[in-house]
Amino acid sequence: MRDELQELVDRVAGLLGAPATLEDADFTLLAFCAHPVDGADTPVMDAVRTRSILGRGSTPATRRWFEDFGIAVAEGPLRTPGDPDAGILTRLVLPVRHAGRTHGYLWLLDGGRTDPAAADDPALTGAVELATEAGRLLAEREDSAGDLARPLATALTGSPAARTQAVRTLAAAWGERRPVVLVALRPAGAGLPAPWRAPAAGAVSAVLPADGLVAVAVPLPGRADLRPAAAVTAAALAGLPPGSTAGLSAVGAGVEEPAGRWDQARIAARVAAAVPRFCPVAHWDELGGWRLAAALPGPDPAVRPLLADPVLTATAETWLDAGCSAARASAALHVHRQTLYYRLARIAELTGLDVSDGDARLLLHASLRSARLTGS
Repeated sequence: MRDELQELVDRVAGLLGAPATLEDADFTLLAFCAHPVDGADTPVMDAVRTRSILGRGSTPATRRWFEDFGIAVAEGPLRTPGDPDAGILTRLVLPVRHAGRTHGYLWLLDGGRTDPAAADDPALTGAVELATEAGRLLAEREDSAGDLARPLATALTGSPAARTQAVRTLAAAWGERRPVVLVALRPAGAGLPAPWRAPAAGAVSAVLPADGLVAVAVPLPGRADLRPAAAVTAAALAGLPPGSTAGLSAVGAGVEEPAGRWDQARIAARVAAAVPRFCPVAHWDELGGWRLAAALPGPDPAVRPLLADPVLTATAETWLDAGCSAARASAALHVHRQTLYYRLARIAELTGLDVSDGDARLLLHASLRSARLTGS
């Protein structure tokens, strides 16, 4: 599918002599042609195009700006105006439609050369035909993604026998060796808004009410290319309540070990919700010691008295995160070193732990992280 869409975008760009991109209806980038660097008669990039390629999508504000020109309901080519003050160039837009529904858009930065109403322009006619073909391909992909939602849910949470069959179904659709990453979406507040649109761009999603999460499987072009997952995750979070988070599993081949990788994604989303430096998206591969803390049922009883004092708790966390360096910890806490030593003595007194002992420090650090994750 990806190769077909890429070839289609290259053909449209060749027909109309302008750099082209293809986005789905949620403005997630699906394919783009090569953009000239030197010698172009007209500018070939603006802020919107740059953000789309580098970020694999556009912001909600950008989407609203273009949709105000009627692109979502247009049945044929149209032109959106430029905005010099905002650094936006004029665009020729070819709606990508199938069966009366808009599935995406082909965008061409043509400098205003093409008249969208020129029915006798053979290049434009050919490009519109290719946009129709793109609509058919995207519609087929969306149908396939919808059909795979139930097998995905079963592969992650079903009985062993049911999981085996579900994995076979997913493997037949994606290929046993196709790199896939699992994403756990953790909606904040009351949960999923109604209505809520599942992520597109080739991803398969399943709502798991028992977990209060949404599982998303994103096939990747390569094991090291997480751009599709980043685009899907960003688009999904934009449609969820503020404070929602997401977690990405390690990349695996096909759907190997789905339950284990789903645990990774869930833990990553949980850490993202509790630890500001990981928010709003955490990757399993980057969690470090938080992986171990997430496996604990809660803080050790010896540490619980400390948790009642927010100042001492923050002091212990900062000191331990600083590798038990008094200089770094006191600087981070903006306190005198003697104040830090006094607080460490109080921590030892409350917990009964010898903070100069490595085992005691490990217990304290793991318990503090577990307390943050469990809300203890």
